[in-house]
Amino acid sequence: MRYSALVICLLLAACVSPPVTTNLGEVEVREYQGERLGSVRDFRENSIKGVQYVNISTYNLKIDGLVNSPKSYSYEEVLSKPAYSKVVLIDCVEGWRVNALWKGVLLSDLFKDAGVNETANTVKFYSVDGYTTTLPLSYIRDKNIILAYQINNITLPPQQGFPFIVVAESKWGYKWARWVNRIELTDNPDEEGFWEQRGYNQQGDVSGPILER
Repeated sequence: MRYSALVICLLLAACVSPPVTTNLGEVEVREYQGERLGSVRDFRENSIKGVQYVNISTYNLKIDGLVNSPKSYSYEEVLSKPAYSKVVLIDCVEGWRVNALWKGVLLSDLFKDAGVNETANTVKFYSVDGYTTTLPLSYIRDKNIILAYQINNITLPPQQGFPFIVVAESKWGYKWARWVNRIELTDNPDEEGFWEQRGYNQQGDVSGPILER
């Protein structure tokens, strides 16, 4: 069976879809400041090894590579940092797109703690299932890219990448790494991730081509 070429994608939400609730009583919002939102029900499962169920009691997020002080954060330590929310449109290479409200921490804040070496220009994301992808450091800083732990006002479900997903706005879905457990700063802008090694465009811009070759 051929793998799909993206990490995360959504279908447009049906207007009659009931609200999603969690065991903690969270209720998914479907509208934000007048904008219609998609739903967690709209995700399709097409990851490289299926849904990952992370044991949060033993989980750590590592920040390393070209940094002055490598870091290792627990889930709660990441959540204790300043939070930011934004509605971001996800575009899937398979032709689907949807708006969702994401809440998380600025990747730039995590990098400040670690002290990024001036030679670093690329960020490589690692997921618990072995998935990888890269993004330019300048893009992450200029776009205020967040590492999200909530979608539509509920805790990110496992299917959508719990504990963390990269909200790579204006990028194709294969740049939205789920289940992130390591972030590496590098000086190699040509370093390829999982799907980039299989011919998908290195930059992953929605406005650009899908395939590299």
